[in-house]
Amino acid sequence: MLSLRKLSQLVFGYDEHDPLCGSLRAVDVPVSSADCRSCSDPCDLGHDAYPRRGFEIDMETPMLGTVKPYQRQIVISTGRSDWERDITDAKDSLAACMTEVTRQHKAEKKEHNHAKGEKHAHAKPSPKVPAGVFRPSDSTRISTLNGSHRTLCREHDHETVLVFPDYKVVTEVRRSVQGAQDLWESALAHDLDRNGPLLEASPLKTWVLPYSCVILLCSHRRRDARCGIAAPKLEHAFFKSLETHGWEVDTDLEHPSHTMGAPLEDLDITPEQRDQNLLEQLKESTESKRALILMVSHVGGHKYAGNCIIYTPSGAGVWYGRVTPHDVDSIVDNTIIKGLVLPPLLRGGMNLQKPNCSSLNDW
Repeated sequence: MLSLRKLSQLVFGYDEHDPLCGSLRAVDVPVSSADCRSCSDPCDLGHDAYPRRGFEIDMETPMLGTVKPYQRQIVISTGRSDWERDITDAKDSLAACMTEVTRQHKAEKKEHNHAKGEKHAHAKPSPKVPAGVFRPSDSTRISTLNGSHRTLCREHDHETVLVFPDYKVVTEVRRSVQGAQDLWESALAHDLDRNGPLLEASPLKTWVLPYSCVILLCSHRRRDARCGIAAPKLEHAFFKSLETHGWEVDTDLEHPSHTMGAPLEDLDITPEQRDQNLLEQLKESTESKRALILMVSHVGGHKYAGNCIIYTPSGAGVWYGRVTPHDVDSIVDNTIIKGLVLPPLLRGGMNLQKPNCSSLNDW
């Protein structure tokens, strides 16, 4: 049974003095106390509704802290919106190959740390930071998802991979263990920063994503039917709301060479110039008023469907749960455009702390 207090929070948002709002503000997370729902109840704006039967959602358990920290998250091209229950069960898929490679590097790092007498391979988050709010340096885990985007590569066995929070797209990734290893060395190794390595003969091509935000919607029906139901309705709501604000919306990846020029590997510039060029391209993406919406595989927490992750060029990744089409207008206005977190929907996120900034979109 949904308590009156929780129902009020979900419909009307959190007030300025709510403890959760206060705890997030105390660690420099830009938050909004705006209503999560932008329409009346019952809805008077024609938003899609979830079915009453077969769509039971946990509305009582606190969501903040239900996201396991990770260093990077990758989204692999498949051209599909549903997959095997475990995406690594697909033989010879890039997801399966990535699991093998990441497992190997995890073992090597553990052995290295043991040899050096180190008990911890990553930094501990500050105790005062709410659970679920983390930095990439708080973990060495690589989260692997399948995505609905089609590969941009001509070769049928080469995939296109999105990398977050780096906000990059990597092409020419072979669907093999060697391809997964190439991706690791180019974009995922634990000691790499956002600029990536200076590889002289990399087979991969990398660009900054040409979007102001990337919206990932869990649509993994074979894992849980609720996400398969929620994702198409949320996609429609985001598409409609963003277009109302004058944004261009894609549901498949445009080749970044059309807007971002040559791949980063082809730039004959100094490391300092690479840093500046990357920053300029990321800021250019921020101002583009373009959004990419993709369906993705299991992200955890199906009992909180609809599940939504929003990434921005500044490196923020906001995880929302219990999202309905009624909430989308508020998410677009407050989170995507204004860069403010809506606490009642927050499951967690990376790089949400923005000292001396008023928005997640600030640099």
